[in-house]
Amino acid sequence: MTLFIDRACSADAHFTLDDQTTPAVARLVTRLDGMPLAIELAAARVEALGVAQLLDRLADRFELLMTGDRLAAGRHRSLAATVEWSYQLLDEQERRVFRAVSVFRGPFTLEGAEAVAGQGAGPAVLRLVDCSLLVPPRAGPDGRFRYGMLETLRAYGARLLAGAGEQDGAAIALAGYALGVAEEAAAGLQSSEGELAAARWLDAEDATMRQVLAWDMEHDAAVALRLADALGWWWLLRARLSGQYSLLREAADRAEPGSDGWCAAQFWLGRAALISDDLAGTLDHSTALRDAVADRGPSQALADALITRSAALLNMGQTAEAAEEGRRALAVARELGYPPGELVALGDLSVAASSAGDHDSAVRLARQAAQITAGVPGSMARWCSYLLTIVLIGAGDLAAAEQVCTAGLARSQDAGDLFNLAGLLPMMVTLDLEAGRIEDATAHLREALQLATRTGGWLELGNGLDRCGHLCAATGRPAEAITVWAAMAALFGEGVGGPWPADERRRELLRQAPRVLGPARARAAGERGAAMSMATAAEYALLLTSPGPQPPAAPRLGKLSARERELVTQVAQGRTDAQIAADLYISVRTVRTHLDRIRDKTDCRRRADLTRLALQAGLL
Repeated sequence: MTLFIDRACSADAHFTLDDQTTPAVARLVTRLDGMPLAIELAAARVEALGVAQLLDRLADRFELLMTGDRLAAGRHRSLAATVEWSYQLLDEQERRVFRAVSVFRGPFTLEGAEAVAGQGAGPAVLRLVDCSLLVPPRAGPDGRFRYGMLETLRAYGARLLAGAGEQDGAAIALAGYALGVAEEAAAGLQSSEGELAAARWLDAEDATMRQVLAWDMEHDAAVALRLADALGWWWLLRARLSGQYSLLREAADRAEPGSDGWCAAQFWLGRAALISDDLAGTLDHSTALRDAVADRGPSQALADALITRSAALLNMGQTAEAAEEGRRALAVARELGYPPGELVALGDLSVAASSAGDHDSAVRLARQAAQITAGVPGSMARWCSYLLTIVLIGAGDLAAAEQVCTAGLARSQDAGDLFNLAGLLPMMVTLDLEAGRIEDATAHLREALQLATRTGGWLELGNGLDRCGHLCAATGRPAEAITVWAAMAALFGEGVGGPWPADERRRELLRQAPRVLGPARARAAGERGAAMSMATAAEYALLLTSPGPQPPAAPRLGKLSARERELVTQVAQGRTDAQIAADLYISVRTVRTHLDRIRDKTDCRRRADLTRLALQAGLL
């Protein structure tokens, strides 16, 4: 930034840093990879374009940064000339490898480089590192060493790749490599022994998987479905499955109904909808899958469809029908020798028994499911801890429930299993509250809320809001409890919370609220919660579980104009920049300018920080 400012002032005597240009310059030098020549060339264009337009035009940085110091050596007069000079020092094989590896948009292994550039690429890759055209290898989360390429160099290499007519071949080779990695890792995820290594491998290849999945969607939806199916368990483990719903739906719509890819998509779509609390969608996808494979005889797809239908029906309160589907799924799974299907079917039957008040059967079935360990993914074994915790709480055996939940949490944390962590943490909050451990309950609840917010696990967020209400009630904050519960009811209905005695306590506390707070105050607290968006409710719950005293909002809010306070309120209500612009009859760019100024005045950099400020100040 210092270099940019110095050169920009030389080019434009009127250039100054202010609230708008400082963050823009920071983004600009980051986009230019911190390369001194690129920064100098960009700064020379400030007088003609300004920082904002420079940022907008960086998509084709080589066209933009073509001129420089006319007194410098030819190779230093433009960014393109500098990179071209380095490129021309390579021999033909090294040039070909440089072009080929530019297809990677993230770090890549030597095996990846050989997959797109040929088996003889190794020596050329080492030469490219020596020439500073590749970043030296660094160990990834899986322990494998990966090379990197500065974005500026990657963009240049991509232009050369397209110009040489090699772009399609490199993309096809990369797609084949990514599918091979995903399918090999998927096999590892199916066993408890290989799960951790396989998950970390996919963590390290995340950028490549995203890139290839997007490319496959444009060029071959069938291969995209195959790749998505291979990534499904990893998405579930990392609590990312619900975010893939749109992609899966688009790919499934292009597939032949009843085909293997289409069936796999219906399974994952049903699970993604279930995680998002879209029970109607879950039922639609699982029913479509069941109907498509019903006449083919017993199959894993049929068992999976029946299991997912059972889970949806359970959450919809249709216990008898859910139990019937669970029994059918169990019979199919046992006939096939399909342990994962047997485990989950037993789990559905356990929850159905608990909902019907048969707690002894519920615990017995849950323990039976937990005994199935061979041939099931590690995440399913950990899910049994969640299942058993629920039914033990329902049976009133809180000591046993706490023992199971504690062990499940430890195993999930060790495996990086965000899916099961999101389910177990609210259960632990329940147990903490029942035992009177307020500090532990607060810490576990905050972790659960942060996880649900980060991963988009809205069903888990609903459960977190319910526990937050009980925490507020237990700590003498009835108005806040009413607000949280009103937000929960407006966003999720009454279906969240879990089968435990506090459900009745919630209803009793809500009945007593007008007497405790007074009708007007109780009504205002409820109206405040009912008006909250999902993001606002999450931030409010996080605010209520924040450790230590919160900084006063009044001094920061006092720096804002009336219009700026209005913008803060709209941000806190979850409105986008475009929606705010339409409401206030101003341009989106003006909204962003106002928000940049607000961030500088309040030191609230994220929208979540502005939401918290609005909540602290009572603007909502």
